[in-house]
Amino acid sequence: MSKKVVTLGEIMMRLSTPGFDRFVQSDSFDVTYGGGEANVAVALSNYGLNGTFVTKVPENALGQAAINHIRRYGVDTQFIARGGKRLGIYFLETGASMRASQVIYDRSGASIADVDISEFNFDKILEGASWFHTTGITPALSDKAAALTEAALKAAKAKGITTSIDLNYRKKLWTKEKAREVMTKLCQYVDVCIGNEEDAETTLGFKAKGTDVTKGELNLDGYKDVFKQMKDKFNFKYIASTLRESHSASDNGWSALVYDGKEFYHSRQYEVRIVDRVGSGDSFASGFIYGLVTEMSMPDACEFGVAASAIKHTIPGDLNHATLSEVKELMKGDASGRVQR
Repeated sequence: MSKKVVTLGEIMMRLSTPGFDRFVQSDSFDVTYGGGEANVAVALSNYGLNGTFVTKVPENALGQAAINHIRRYGVDTQFIARGGKRLGIYFLETGASMRASQVIYDRSGASIADVDISEFNFDKILEGASWFHTTGITPALSDKAAALTEAALKAAKAKGITTSIDLNYRKKLWTKEKAREVMTKLCQYVDVCIGNEEDAETTLGFKAKGTDVTKGELNLDGYKDVFKQMKDKFNFKYIASTLRESHSASDNGWSALVYDGKEFYHSRQYEVRIVDRVGSGDSFASGFIYGLVTEMSMPDACEFGVAASAIKHTIPGDLNHATLSEVKELMKGDASGRVQR
């Protein structure tokens, strides 16, 4: 029987301009669905695990469409609550070259923000689970959503289930001060902390010295210092950060650094030509989780996560449709992109 991983968070409708059109040019939008934790559940299901997604959506056709979208990829949706006013929406304009991508959120009043802990039976939801995952986006949605996130993490810890959080700071949702207050509290229930170079500073107050992502420069020693500080404060079992070197909106360097409290491991770096970078961090998180759940070594789990997320950059939409065999093949070093016959 495949291992069960439970994720908790918001799923949204994504409306994106066709191709590289700007908002002001577009007469139509491409529709899909996604969200940090939903993206993780889909990827894990795709790799053969039992991905279980927990959220709340409105009891209307749009809420059902969001559920149907992830259900088609094998995600267990039986614990999703129905109710509330609406499904959150975000609009995406994909950038190119020196023009950055633009995101506009329309998620105020979303069902998941108006949620009550009593709507979820975490004893039942977490039954048989090996892992629980959430992100810093969910507690940022509202005080009620933050309380739900804390309740879920506490329930998972009480059952001895490994817990992870992707810091995922969103400045449009809350202030640095509020984020640090809430996330510092939540991280005491977390075993595995995942984030990028900006999240560690904005969410938890740790800064990597000598790094400026906008200049395409990385200072690994700075990250190592930050990881040690995080380990000392929260005693995480693993700490992982994706490392993005932004040469332009179209071309990035992509790798990751992980730490288990004793050793650091820096992955292979991929030079990626971006089709769609949305969900790339979720793809790393799901890959890293998959590796650890299936008892890979820390370096192998890291390489799996980086390879999976490198492929995601080439796939339109929020979800990573890379197959297990494709990820493992890339891990072996085949990045040629040649037609497979």
